Amino acid sequence: MTKNIQLPQKIMLLGSGELGKEVVIAAQRLGNFVVAIDSYANAPAMQVADAFEVISMLSEDDLARVVEKYQPDFIVPEIEAIRTEKLAKFESQGYTVIPTAAATNYTMNRDRIRELAATQLSIRTAKYAYASNLEELEKVVPEIGFPNVIKPVMSSSGKGQSIVKTSQELTKAWNYAIQGARGDTQKIIIEEFIDFEIEITLMTIKQWNAPTIFCSPIGHRQERGDYQESWQPAGISDKQIKQAEKIATKVTDALGGAGIFGVEFFVTKDEVIFSELSPRPHDTGMVTLISQNLNEFELHLRAILGLPIPKIEVFAPSASAVILASQYSDKIVFNNVAEALSTPDVDIRLFGKPNSRPYRRMGVALAKGKDVTEAREKATAAAQKIKLTE
Repeated sequence: MTKNIQLPQKIMLLGSGELGKEVVIAAQRLGNFVVAIDSYANAPAMQVADAFEVISMLSEDDLARVVEKYQPDFIVPEIEAIRTEKLAKFESQGYTVIPTAAATNYTMNRDRIRELAATQLSIRTAKYAYASNLEELEKVVPEIGFPNVIKPVMSSSGKGQSIVKTSQELTKAWNYAIQGARGDTQKIIIEEFIDFEIEITLMTIKQWNAPTIFCSPIGHRQERGDYQESWQPAGISDKQIKQAEKIATKVTDALGGAGIFGVEFFVTKDEVIFSELSPRPHDTGMVTLISQNLNEFELHLRAILGLPIPKIEVFAPSASAVILASQYSDKIVFNNVAEALSTPDVDIRLFGKPNSRPYRRMGVALAKGKDVTEAREKATAAAQKIKLTE
């Protein structure tokens, strides 16, 4: 990859949700051509892309057809449910997969990335085990103990994840994990519950021809396994930041390629423990839309294209809070947007999803403050003001 790449480039997004939408916007600001691919029509990224296709993301034939049609310079996976073995074939044909086909294969499945970190790289993780049916789950749980966390090996945004405190909850947790799984696997992971002080995401930018760099760590809070709010800076010590950066560098070096990685950690009083990794922009990183001079999507694009990133600056303590749907609907109206925007240093992003379902993320409120506490309060208040008519 050369440092002085010519523009425009043709970029194919495999997955067209709200994160992909912001990638498209960042790409088009530098004149690139973007094709948005997903399994349903009118997905958020399709609304701003130069072209789009609706296909089955798990169909090798469908993937081959759209790649042959558009001949992209970069294939950029943005979701988990993709036939990842096909990406390796594209790479062997000379296409550039971001970050690499192998990295995508590792990170689309929690079992593979966990094995890489714990077994091959000797990185501290939560204790874990796997199960492919309820009987296996009941057998391996005593090895992990209670409470534990049960989730699909392939999912997104916390879908299918639950905390289990007793053996009587295992059947419910198994069914919930399988319902929330993406792809065609029926495998779940059971993890030790870590009594952490804070969960963080360290946005890690791996470059083709320059050192790996980092955004200021982002703290986040989850419910139902899905992020509800995030804030930057996270408020951890310099020592903890250095530990997280060391681990993130070790894992992303093993994966290779270029682009932004959302590396998640549990931070306890005594340890920084690797949790998960996404080889692309991260939902908790949406706070960078207001907090930084270059947001996570612009950083992803620059890393992909081999463009320089001379400085990452955090303007002020900032936060994000999600705007959630409460029911199923394909006729969505957002109320009180003006009221939410009436507070200084508050912004709103509405994703344009064509339909809603309970707890589906439909938008995000962003805010800056004199400190993180004020930023979180402002973002949460703005998100709560917006009411959906569904």
